[in-house]
Amino acid sequence: MSQERATVHLPTSVGYLLKEASSALRSAMEAVLRPLGMNVTHYSCLELLAQRPGLSNSELARGAFVTRQSMNVLLVALERDGLVSRAEHASSGRALPTELTPKGRRQLATASAAVRAVEVRMTASFSDVERAGLGDLLSRAVSSLRADHPTA
Repeated sequence: MSQERATVHLPTSVGYLLKEASSALRSAMEAVLRPLGMNVTHYSCLELLAQRPGLSNSELARGAFVTRQSMNVLLVALERDGLVSRAEHASSGRALPTELTPKGRRQLATASAAVRAVEVRMTASFSDVERAGLGDLLSRAVSSLRADHPTA
């Protein structure tokens, strides 16, 4: 008895291609961040704090796609290195808001330029219309998946 199974054609599978692009992007970002003494999670944390000062450990973890425990370890290191500051006492609840220090802003500026160069290289063969379209398509894909599973 032969059992047929649905197969995924990897060269045209949108999910596989997205994963491959994500992996290639992360590798390229790690390569430019490593000489700066950073990794993608470190950079993501600083970028999130620059754009949304005062985020809690949990909010930073969600935004950087890591566990709260991993983010806490990173925040302790960033605070020790003088890149972020955290309030000693929460103004409400238990969350300690975190903010970038001037040193953290300087490190972020250097890292952002390096990461931006990777993004420019990644989309160098795209027209402006294609670049905008890709952003729109990816945003819509994320929205569609999150609509089906709101906790994602």
